[in-house]
Amino acid sequence: MSDLQHTIEAAWNDRSLLQQAATTEAIHHIIEELDKGRLRVAQPGATEGADWQVNDWVKKAVIMYFPIRQMETIEVGPFEFRDKMRLKSNYEQQGVRVVPPAVARYGAYLASGVIMMPSYVNIGAWVGEGTMVDTWATVGSCAQIGAGVHLSGGVGIGGVLEPVQAAPVIVEDGAFVGSRSILVEGCFVGKEAVIGAGVTITGSTRIIDVTGAEPKEYRGYVPARSVVIPGSLPKQFPAGEYHVPCALIIGQRKPSTDLKTSLNDALREHNVAV
Repeated sequence: MSDLQHTIEAAWNDRSLLQQAATTEAIHHIIEELDKGRLRVAQPGATEGADWQVNDWVKKAVIMYFPIRQMETIEVGPFEFRDKMRLKSNYEQQGVRVVPPAVARYGAYLASGVIMMPSYVNIGAWVGEGTMVDTWATVGSCAQIGAGVHLSGGVGIGGVLEPVQAAPVIVEDGAFVGSRSILVEGCFVGKEAVIGAGVTITGSTRIIDVTGAEPKEYRGYVPARSVVIPGSLPKQFPAGEYHVPCALIIGQRKPSTDLKTSLNDALREHNVAV
């Protein structure tokens, strides 16, 4: 990989190298490795709880993949599309269920057992084993979605290519993301967290744990097993005081309970929709 990385870094600094066969071959090889899941834009640390490592050079390869591709017309029955990017194929061999008209771009990895309802997964994304991408959910470029995750209907997972040093959106194993929630700007959702319907989290969103005697605040980070709902905070403006969005941690998903029980508990105990 060091040779590939050197080739990509050189082309990033000198785009004339995109005219060379060695450079284009390296880029195509990296996109294939992403597609097969042998390479990732970001991966977790070697030990539990360790920080994720973002591979900037892999994102650079994805960005430079676009200018070396040519526009083409794609016809699928009565439908016509025009784009530079190939679509994924061979779903049966990969053990992936894809419900029409779901679309995943070549260069996105879908592990065995993934179910794509009519939805979209962009290039560079990683979707772990057994994850459900529900109807009209979108997984943006380079987003990292763990195993056993449920992205409910209409969920928007943001993509990130530039700036290349920016972390992608990360949703760890076992998380549940409620309908119409939006996760963007490199926010991080820990393992088995439950994100209520309509929650919006950016990299700078104030996420306030209100379960204790005093509030505890995070920015763009949802700790593992947290149950999160939309909230608001008062803020003073020249024109007066108004409420701005935030997210509230209202409880913890118990390790001894499954996801369905956790959701029912949140509904019953806190009288909120998740």
